[in-house]
Amino acid sequence: MASGNPILSALNRVSLVAQIAIGLVLGILVGAVSPQVGISAGLLGSLFVGALKAIAPILVFVLVTAAIAQHQKGNQAHIKPILILYIFGTFAAAVVAVIASMAFPTTLILRTAGDVSVAPPSGIVEVLKTLLMNLVANPINALANANYIGILAWALVLGAALRHHGSDTTRQVAADLADTASAFVKWIIRFAQLGFFGLVYSIIAVPVLVALAGYMLLLAVLFCLMLVISLVFNSFFV
Repeated sequence: MASGNPILSALNRVSLVAQIAIGLVLGILVGAVSPQVGISAGLLGSLFVGALKAIAPILVFVLVTAAIAQHQKGNQAHIKPILILYIFGTFAAAVVAVIASMAFPTTLILRTAGDVSVAPPSGIVEVLKTLLMNLVANPINALANANYIGILAWALVLGAALRHHGSDTTRQVAADLADTASAFVKWIIRFAQLGFFGLVYSIIAVPVLVALAGYMLLLAVLFCLMLVISLVFNSFFV
């Protein structure tokens, strides 16, 4: 998109990946040189993550609803092979991740610890009960609490209802909402460089070398795992 502002034009000429890399480097430098520069840098990261977490449940809900509502009878969706590939790919990724975590253990230094008082499920019955209750959760609460199991369930139900009982105008509205939510995500992602700058700064501001070494090891392991899954397992499954 053309812009009359020379600064925006210069930014648009640089790829988003390059901007994120620059934000990471600047975050490391600022966090190492001036840890007490203020809370503004860390606030950028919090705003970026908060915006993504806020739009993600709505995006999933409207995308699935629109996809189901727009599906026409007789059209081949090829869902079965996609689900099979997804199941095998997810299982392979989990196995490889467990092996890598045992081979390359990583300790991260966090600024604050979360609530660790929550008790784990006592058995498979409790896990299945929780899963079923999440399926029938209030749709508004599911969106507010990012309950993706409930979001997917209600999106499938609403999409099927719109496909069979909704008018063409209503189905088009669902498609427009999906496009609008996707546009919101694109706008947020355009500020990813600032978000990564704030996130890295807030991490590097405390014990620099130890925290940086842990995160670099974690990133290296994740990157190698992504290559293995993408180039080996996914290629084999396909």
